[in-house]
Amino acid sequence: MAPYYTRCPPRGRVSALGRPCGTDMKRLIIVYHTMTGAAEQLATAAHVAARDEAGCSTDLLTAAKAGFADVLAADGYLFVTPENLATMAGRMKDFFDRIYYDVLDKINGRPYAAIIAAGTDGEGAARQIQRIATGLRLKEVAPPIVVRNGAQTPEQIMAPKQVPEVDLTRARELGAALAAGLASGVF
Repeated sequence: MAPYYTRCPPRGRVSALGRPCGTDMKRLIIVYHTMTGAAEQLATAAHVAARDEAGCSTDLLTAAKAGFADVLAADGYLFVTPENLATMAGRMKDFFDRIYYDVLDKINGRPYAAIIAAGTDGEGAARQIQRIATGLRLKEVAPPIVVRNGAQTPEQIMAPKQVPEVDLTRARELGAALAAGLASGVF
């Protein structure tokens, strides 16, 4: 993996990639998109748990606002998206489209994981993220978590969601594990 920066400004300043100089702090970013609230609840749960890791800073970013500089400045990633029509949400795909070529070959080997908020499947979105991450040469460090709510009708699909506590716990555990793995150098 490439160093955070080739030349560090004086201690206490921030490098061109937004990292504090003179620290070993790792950075996890959680990039998400939501339509009915489920993916946001899962991303927030992971973020809250990850923030407890002293050796890792964690940022929660919407897919619409996250950019290539955020990806370059991070040591690891958690992608959280709803599944729409057997693929990841369009806004999440837009995020990958916008950052892909700017980060290609600059983030090789960095760890990632994914959480999918789905109706009854979720596997299509998980496979799509895995293919993109493979192209970016990222390292999957946990199998995708797929949270299924069972929605089948248009009304059920578009209704606001409340994620069950058991699934929020899974998201918290993944967020905490990613941050701990980054902070300890496991990943």
